[in-house]
Amino acid sequence: MAKNARQPYAVSLAAGHQSSAESWGTGRAVSRIPRVPGGGTHRAGQAAFGNMCRGGRMFAPTHTWRRWHRKVNVQMKRYAVCSALAASAVPSLVMARGHLINDVPEIPLVISDAAESITKASKALEVLKLAGAGPELEKVAKSRNIRRGKGKMRNRRYTQRRGILVIYGSDNGIVKAMRNVPGVDVANVNTLNLLDLAPGAHMGRLIVWTKSAFSALDKVYGTRDAPSEVKKGFTLPRHMMSNSDLNRIINSDEIQSIVRAPKDGGKRAPLKKNPLKNIGAMLKLNPYAKQARVDKNAVPKVVKDSKKFKAIGDKFYNKMMVDSEYDGELFVKFASWLEQKTTAEVPEEE
Repeated sequence: MAKNARQPYAVSLAAGHQSSAESWGTGRAVSRIPRVPGGGTHRAGQAAFGNMCRGGRMFAPTHTWRRWHRKVNVQMKRYAVCSALAASAVPSLVMARGHLINDVPEIPLVISDAAESITKASKALEVLKLAGAGPELEKVAKSRNIRRGKGKMRNRRYTQRRGILVIYGSDNGIVKAMRNVPGVDVANVNTLNLLDLAPGAHMGRLIVWTKSAFSALDKVYGTRDAPSEVKKGFTLPRHMMSNSDLNRIINSDEIQSIVRAPKDGGKRAPLKKNPLKNIGAMLKLNPYAKQARVDKNAVPKVVKDSKKFKAIGDKFYNKMMVDSEYDGELFVKFASWLEQKTTAEVPEEE
């Protein structure tokens, strides 16, 4: 919401381009930035246009068609105002914002409607001091300093802390009386502004109410039981639970008396497990899976005794030769053929 008070600003469209500068091109041992033409002066030959150049334009020149303002829903603004008003009634939040309320008799602070008829700043100052706001007024007065930067030349020369907000029901001179007291702002209860209730987005401002203004809150913003009479369709925000202690609610006798007893012997659906990833599920299907995994990961033993290893090989070979000896009528032709072939292959000795 604070952005909605801004005014557009921008540099001139022609700023930094008010010269007929052109680049000299390549081959002259200088950069290709546009340069001012002419001669006989220091300006001739100087770089121009670029944001890195003296007398050039700025980078990304500002324009007036920026989106300066922000739309905020009415319901959201009303909700925020109610939250800020509630925070102003909590002493810890008021103190956290920096207000001095040690001498204030109570929070929220309500004074008589006679204060609305005050027309002199001196009388208004006396009323605020009687209400215990003297230390706050002194703190605000001492905080007045000259602003840093060029703002001091633009009609905002001084900076000062925000002090008390006086909310009235009807203006019978209180606005003129309070406007000259340092740090004190005034507001009508029918037109409360969120930026006054929570300056800088920090809730908990010290508020001084007149009696008529405080009693008009029910009419303007409604109550727990009735909606607002002024703001159409608006009801006060409320908690989803009136008591946030959930454990106490569940364990109360009223709830436990109607809650059903826990069921016994309930059958739960088994969790399906993948046998390829879960060894327990695999063992149910294949009890040998564990031994197979051990054998797979086992390192083969190397036979170190070569004689023993050779004896095993010879035994296997002899057995294989015995098994391959063919006997019987079916293998007579095969044996004769094998003998002839063997005789033919062996050369005769000279």
